[in-house]
Amino acid sequence: MFTLAHLSDPHLAPLPAPRWRELIGKRVTGYINWQRRRRFVHDPAVLAKIVADLKSQSPGAIAVTGDLTNIALPQEFVGGRAWLAALGAPADVTVIPGNHDAYVRAAAAEPERQWGDFMHGDDGAGGFPFVRRRGALVLIGLSTAVPTAPFMATGRLGDAQLARLGETLAALAREPVFRVVLIHHPPVSRAKRHKRLTDAAEFLRVIATHGAELVLHGHDHLHMLNWLSGPGGTRVPAVGVPSASAAFGMRKDSAAYNLYAIDGTPGAWTCEMISRGVGSAGTVMQQRRVKILG
Repeated sequence: MFTLAHLSDPHLAPLPAPRWRELIGKRVTGYINWQRRRRFVHDPAVLAKIVADLKSQSPGAIAVTGDLTNIALPQEFVGGRAWLAALGAPADVTVIPGNHDAYVRAAAAEPERQWGDFMHGDDGAGGFPFVRRRGALVLIGLSTAVPTAPFMATGRLGDAQLARLGETLAALAREPVFRVVLIHHPPVSRAKRHKRLTDAAEFLRVIATHGAELVLHGHDHLHMLNWLSGPGGTRVPAVGVPSASAAFGMRKDSAAYNLYAIDGTPGAWTCEMISRGVGSAGTVMQQRRVKILG
């Protein structure tokens, strides 16, 4: 049996003090939003509790599905690397970027530059999708992170990445492996249009054609479970988690992470999901346990 941990959207706080010239363009609105609202939501003490509890579970691998930063300041990427290193070694921790990590065009290359050891495939090459094999578990990292206009939080995979994803899933389908797709924006969402994955329909067609055993995402800051159509009438679970730093009692779900206990063989995989999160007392506890495969 293999255990995979999944957390997302830590939005590392506190926000570094920006230089005035760094607040040109979209960062201005993001900075104002942080000062007025988001700094009260994303609590570093809550995140520390989540990480400590996660480590106590000794997972075999950890997946982080983006949004380590808030307005993509240069100092945030340095802090993100330090946080990832404290979470685990690059071989044990896999990260993909979120929309906040590509908040402005000038920062679009920073996730790979600063966090490359944590978001490259086993061959060491950059780019998306990348593939990491951990025994029978295969992590497939995607990027939906694209710079957008103020007040927009959409994501996009693009035709080239979607084509490579299809080829990757098809090749892996011929092997006895458990394919986990990591994506920041959910492929199915009730969020407003300006926050969605713009080519979600194309992603869903790739999954319907080639399948996957599990899709993990963040972005909406909610506990989510949707069933995607796979080939031959199969169903693929797509699971989202809340922000890993979300204080209890705010508008969205409080901080949590998921563990996936994976076992079995192709055609007979089992996967049990255990959600652990912060409760009203401020402690991290098991919130639910669901068998999503097998």
